[in-house]
Amino acid sequence: MKAYRLNAFEGPKALEMVDTPARAPGPGEVAVRIRAASLNFRDLMMARGVYNPRLKLPIQPVSDGAGEVVGLGPGVQRFKIGDRVAINFMPGWVEGELDDDKARSALGGEAAGVLAEQVVVPESALVSIPGNLSFEEAATLPCAALTAWHAVIECTRTRPGDVVLVQGTGGVSLFALQFAKAAGATVIATSGSDEKLKRALELGADHGVNYRTNPDWDKAAREHTGGRGVDLIVEVGGAGTLPRSLKAVRTAGTIVLIGVLTGAGEFNPIPILMRSVKVQGVFVGSRAMFESMNKCVSAHAIKPVVDRVFAFEQAQAAYEHLASQAHFGKVVIRGCT
Repeated sequence: MKAYRLNAFEGPKALEMVDTPARAPGPGEVAVRIRAASLNFRDLMMARGVYNPRLKLPIQPVSDGAGEVVGLGPGVQRFKIGDRVAINFMPGWVEGELDDDKARSALGGEAAGVLAEQVVVPESALVSIPGNLSFEEAATLPCAALTAWHAVIECTRTRPGDVVLVQGTGGVSLFALQFAKAAGATVIATSGSDEKLKRALELGADHGVNYRTNPDWDKAAREHTGGRGVDLIVEVGGAGTLPRSLKAVRTAGTIVLIGVLTGAGEFNPIPILMRSVKVQGVFVGSRAMFESMNKCVSAHAIKPVVDRVFAFEQAQAAYEHLASQAHFGKVVIRGCT
């Protein structure tokens, strides 16, 4: 079968398509033909050696995939041949709280990823795809959508009347926008592009703030709440944006940290203490959360925002498009045909 390998920490150019034997599923395992895979910023960091420079190479990259069941190992009961499925980001995290063992099962790193014609995973790692989604759309769910769901619903139980601020227009932020609107919240979106803000407003955002033309976006966010501050901030920037997030959030509000696009660094933690702000890290989610999320996706007819779909042979170009930050929503690679 065809599969990609990352042979060096040299970015997309280090991706190589190879022929490798397809493994038969063992007890409790399922073989899935990958029909689509989607990229996350983590995949780009992995390729550059930033995410885990001590990772042993080569690896089979990319965590997020969707496809159809083509093989069943002994004892499999939850799925049958032909079922449409998506693979949980961490196959070892079925339910409960995250722990070190569950975290180590994350795909596309120490565990082989999904950028291949076919993969074999435990049946416990799989969820059924919502009927309203294509394979390309479903491939965007395991990391970006589930992270957003965990942040907006599982962590904070967003309710009607809440105000949620999402940073940027990447996959997680757009899913957070959609889930927050489904929960009845008001959404403020930030971006450095007026065109992207226009599209976010068309997707349902109530307010848009351009942080390039209005660098004091925290003040603009507070103005949209009558000075009170927002209830929840889906924080993707990290140290570079946290200081303003702490100014934008209300007293006793919540900042869910799900990304560090601006890198690591120092910031003043005193406002967290003095204003009783909750800062919660979120690392994707469990299969149980995934199944709950899919019910919402179906009930509200939520459609993932797919920016562009690349052919399997164009994986390097897909990575480069993600790196350009020109995308709005998710970058997807179609399965090998």
